[in-house]
Amino acid sequence: MLQRHPVLLFAALTLLGCSSDPVPSGGLDGLQVVGDDPTDVPLRGSTSAMVERFLEGDALFDAVFREADGLGPLYIRTACASCHDGAGRGPGAVQKVALVEADGVTPVDDQSNLAYGHTLRPYLSAGATMPISAPEGAEVKLTQRLGPAVFGRGYMEAVDDKEILRVQAEQLARGDAIHGRINHVTYTSKANPDQKYHSHMEGETDIIGRFGLKARIATLDDFTADAYQGDMGITSPMRTLEPPNPDGLLDDAKAGLDVDLMTVNAVADYMRLLEIPQRDPLEGPGEELFEKTLCAVCHVPSLKTRSDYPIRLLAGIDAPVFTDFLLHGMGDDLADGITDGEATSRLWKTAPLIGLRHSQGYMHDGRAKTVEQAILAHGGSGSEAGMAVSIFESLPYQDRADLIAYVQSL
Repeated sequence: MLQRHPVLLFAALTLLGCSSDPVPSGGLDGLQVVGDDPTDVPLRGSTSAMVERFLEGDALFDAVFREADGLGPLYIRTACASCHDGAGRGPGAVQKVALVEADGVTPVDDQSNLAYGHTLRPYLSAGATMPISAPEGAEVKLTQRLGPAVFGRGYMEAVDDKEILRVQAEQLARGDAIHGRINHVTYTSKANPDQKYHSHMEGETDIIGRFGLKARIATLDDFTADAYQGDMGITSPMRTLEPPNPDGLLDDAKAGLDVDLMTVNAVADYMRLLEIPQRDPLEGPGEELFEKTLCAVCHVPSLKTRSDYPIRLLAGIDAPVFTDFLLHGMGDDLADGITDGEATSRLWKTAPLIGLRHSQGYMHDGRAKTVEQAILAHGGSGSEAGMAVSIFESLPYQDRADLIAYVQSL
């Protein structure tokens, strides 16, 4: 199937320097998740060349992989859109497993019983006979991670590192418990030299992680290649090996790499060019209450982007991302027993509240069905957000309702 849609690589400067007429805002119909407004549309003001690139990546994002395309040998989903329907959150989810101490939180030192890693892969192809399942035992902790929305991710990639460092320093100087920290990652993937969207080089260290629920990935190309490999068993020049599996299979029904670097770049560009669903300003005290309850300390409403980000529409602007990209200790109730880089069991990246109104469930695993439940879930034992939850609970009923309405409008 994928072979019938060859990917044409547009260099970043071709995308950005085109003098074609902009596409009118709302000119393309997008898929809907929950709200009535579109969630799968290109950046407002995009040129026709940018829209063409967007649609090219969108088609690949929706494409269903089959065994002949390299699916497996073990996999979780068959298409990117299975976990990010309409560029939104879910419905697909990933099941994780960890071995923990009696407290149900602290990982045991010996994780060797998880010979194939922390991710469960239930589906088989290409001759595989055994899925990756959770072992039995009292020390086994099973958790779930919902696929995040991917709209607005270009804004997130464009945020200047200096802004994230500034916010981290400001939080470390606070007198309360809110002290976020960066997840530093090493950029080890081979990138296409024609891609100009980021400056990270192979082997470069101390890159700021900003994607993934624990901020373990730095760029959208890496995010794409990682999801291809981890969720579908699709290898690429950026992830050349099949994930370890009980059958010891080193390849699948498609010999060699399953997709080329141009395919990875095209899907990453699609996410870069996705617009944030347009918000209608909500009158009332909600924004002020968002500050008063300390929500804005971590869910920072906007951060400056790099002036040299190659997509000019996103360069040097205030990006309304509602995150600080930092890891925060969220307490025992939300701990998953898994370490991703510097993100330990209790640490999670502040979720970007981009297009929140399109979500049907909240928190990393969807446990909260309402915004109020999500706020209260921040208040578990040992959570940095405990004071914020206490302030919320002390608000008069109408103030709580106004704050919730504001968050629901994002």
